[in-house]
Amino acid sequence: MTDSITTIRARIQDARREAEARGISSPKVVLVPTMGALHDGHLTLVDHARTLGDVVVVSIFVNPLQFGPNEDLSTYPRTLDVDVAKLAERDVHLVFAPTAAEMYPDGNVGTRVVAGEAGTTFEGRTRPGHFDGMLTVVSKLFHIVSPDIAVFGEKDRQQLFLVKRMVRDLNIPVEVHGVPIVRAEDGLALSSRNAFLSDEERQSALTLSRALEAAVAAEARGIDAAVAAAQSVLDGESAIELDYLAAVNPDTFGPVDSGYTGAVVVLVAAKVGSTRLIDNRTLAVS
Repeated sequence: MTDSITTIRARIQDARREAEARGISSPKVVLVPTMGALHDGHLTLVDHARTLGDVVVVSIFVNPLQFGPNEDLSTYPRTLDVDVAKLAERDVHLVFAPTAAEMYPDGNVGTRVVAGEAGTTFEGRTRPGHFDGMLTVVSKLFHIVSPDIAVFGEKDRQQLFLVKRMVRDLNIPVEVHGVPIVRAEDGLALSSRNAFLSDEERQSALTLSRALEAAVAAEARGIDAAVAAAQSVLDGESAIELDYLAAVNPDTFGPVDSGYTGAVVVLVAAKVGSTRLIDNRTLAVS
């Protein structure tokens, strides 16, 4: 593990040369960006990354640019030693865990990537500036690591859409892969923030995945019926504070109308106690 930009660049070059010495022509570097507090969802991303390339780099960085003034930056779970041990068990080649001072030596960042209009809806509406901060740090990681491939989870579906669009718009030579959501046996989408839930709150949190299951069950009746089915489940749980329930076109992340057919992503975000959770499912509406 290293927290140095200079060192991680040198180690990646060494790893590329070592792979070439083993007879691998044009070895591929795969990056898995994380904020740490690794769970089985993250490790699934790592496992997928190992199938895609020859050198796997996992970054662990709680990015302050992604957090608003009233968000949980100071309390966000940090388990670096445990995370590194988990990655060692997965035979991850390199772990990059920089400090904020290493990533942002001048403190405030004068140059940022702007997510645009698509970054102001849904998560971006509730968390102003979040996606600008996310894209800025992802862009920095792409420049530091120079990966051939980057792997992201589909739980943060809007994030995945925006990263793919940034890569396309800015001609960044990185292939972005999305990996399906990993769920606990009870259906709850795995998240580092689940650690904040009490036993009672966790039971309430299951309403999110159950609402999405109801949407899937109703997809044959059209998008309006699917969203209504999800809303009905959410309305039955008073312990959650719904932020949004929406259906979007996965290619544009814009809302769909009542006559829409084809693939659609249903998004949900809610607070359970003081913990904010998100989830989504893809439907096939005919």
